[in-house]
Amino acid sequence: MSSVAARVFFRGCRSLLAPASRAAATSSVVSSSRSVSTVAAGGTKKSAAKPKAKPKPKSKPDSLTKKTPRTTGIFKATPVSPALAHFLGTGETTRTDAVKEVWTYVKSHDLQNPADKREIFCDEKLKQIFEGKDKVGFLEVTKLLSTHFVKTA
Repeated sequence: MSSVAARVFFRGCRSLLAPASRAAATSSVVSSSRSVSTVAAGGTKKSAAKPKAKPKPKSKPDSLTKKTPRTTGIFKATPVSPALAHFLGTGETTRTDAVKEVWTYVKSHDLQNPADKREIFCDEKLKQIFEGKDKVGFLEVTKLLSTHFVKTA
């Protein structure tokens, strides 16, 4: 909007539309037409520069900040059933690794339904671990795999 239109339409409201840092300066500018023409010509007062943010402290070297792998919950390696052990090739694994291996197998053998990527068509190898089902939804995978993890006390 041009400065002329601003003077015509906003007369006393100019201070309400100005940014907060300039609101006080603008309210005094509106009172005299001479000052308004100075503002319209580009003769605005600049506010003081903002202080720079403090630099962040440098982090420790990578050798000191390495996180130890989690060994509880779904990240805990537990023994698995013979059917899942045959599929994975190992007798014990974490739940997350088992799900990753299943998805790697599904994608490499192109077993996802092309019309609905959330469905998995089971081949003979997957039917052994998915209770003989022909189709499995992707949300069912973890539920069906949980029966293969042996509970240890």
